[in-house]
Amino acid sequence: MIRILIADNDTLMRAGIRSLLAGRPDIQIVGEARDGRGALEIIRQCHPDVALMSIDMPMMSGLEATALAKAEFPDVRVLIMSTSSDEEQILRALRAGAAGYIVKDAGVLEFENAIQSAARGESHVCASAARVLTNYVRRTLREPQPLMHLTRRQREVLLLIAEGKKTKEIGQILGISAKTVETHRTRLMDELDLHDVAALVRYAIRAGVIEPHQ
Repeated sequence: MIRILIADNDTLMRAGIRSLLAGRPDIQIVGEARDGRGALEIIRQCHPDVALMSIDMPMMSGLEATALAKAEFPDVRVLIMSTSSDEEQILRALRAGAAGYIVKDAGVLEFENAIQSAARGESHVCASAARVLTNYVRRTLREPQPLMHLTRRQREVLLLIAEGKKTKEIGQILGISAKTVETHRTRLMDELDLHDVAALVRYAIRAGVIEPHQ
């Protein structure tokens, strides 16, 4: 028996999923939530095997709830549901610990397969999300690996710039002069073909040097 949580702020969406799964003898719906906080509370109380979690919910997003749930209950399998197969959303969902990603207009069989895969401990992304991920991987493989061509000092300067440190602060932290910091920053921009500090910060986020909230 697969114990399921349905979390979506749309009442009709929850009803539709409930109706879809109600006839399955191997599935038991143990709770429903209309926001991320409610979903997290039900996970704590009922320990579902699989949580169907909408990405956009009030109070706490599905991504936040997923990250917190996975930290507290590593065995729970979360399937993120979204209206979009946006690349950044898919990547954020997987980084948060989701076991899969389903676009809400996916077919009945897609939902059933996703739940079964998640319950077996496997990952599952719907066809449209899989195409997006395939394109992302192909593009990433064609691109030079971020930071590999930078020196250790350049990586240190990039990290501190991305953390919002000023030239003088960076110099003090690294034990170098402000002029040397400026030289490293200029060379970084030349190496990466970037033209201002904001672009350096965005690059650092894409390269995984810092998290977006930093």
